Amino acid sequence: MAAVIARAVDDRETVAVGTLSPIPAAGVLLARSRHAPRARVIIINHEDCWPFHNGSKEFYDFAQRRKIDLFFLSGGQIDQFGNLNLITIGEHDHPKVRLPGGAGSAMLYYLAGRVMLFRADHTPRTFVERVDCVTSPGTSPPRVLRPGGPWKVVTPLAVFAFNRERGRLELESVHPGVSVAEVQSSTGFPLRSPGHVPTTSPPDEQDLAILRGPVRESVATLYPIFARTAFLAA
Repeated sequence: MAAVIARAVDDRETVAVGTLSPIPAAGVLLARSRHAPRARVIIINHEDCWPFHNGSKEFYDFAQRRKIDLFFLSGGQIDQFGNLNLITIGEHDHPKVRLPGGAGSAMLYYLAGRVMLFRADHTPRTFVERVDCVTSPGTSPPRVLRPGGPWKVVTPLAVFAFNRERGRLELESVHPGVSVAEVQSSTGFPLRSPGHVPTTSPPDEQDLAILRGPVRESVATLYPIFARTAFLAA
């Protein structure tokens, strides 16, 4: 997933990563080490990658001036229309699960030039036909100002691309060793694809060396809980 994310980063653009995004952070740091040395990387709470001095307000003002080219979001539920749910799962009046809330995701989903969605798991409970609550909509009416929006989705199984004309997610590639049928069985809506579905290019040896070296060290500092679980298992 980090290698796929790294390929999405272009040199000289501004990329921002949130507080609960260790996998995107790993991908962005990998990109900066390999092909995007002049990319401006903003990682919330990273002392070397946080250029603001007045807290989150300055960051959101920066986003509203359309200064973020690429951002990353996730959700408790993601549906085929690119809608995100970060509020509740279940009936509105009697929710089964209360999620952490949308924070600035609704605004950032509109104003970041490209938004890459991600999940560390891929199950029908997460990728649903329709979200129970729309925190951040995938599409907006024509009269609504929206310079940005969903672009791709990356999971442990596959990569999806968001088709803006159709307003839907389409299967772009499956990861090595994964079949389309396996992705379908793990997805709560019918898969759509533009044609033949290729295999995602895996990370090469240099990618792995950087990920397992300097990127791992940075991620362990930024996201210690993630590091204790993911790296200890490895």
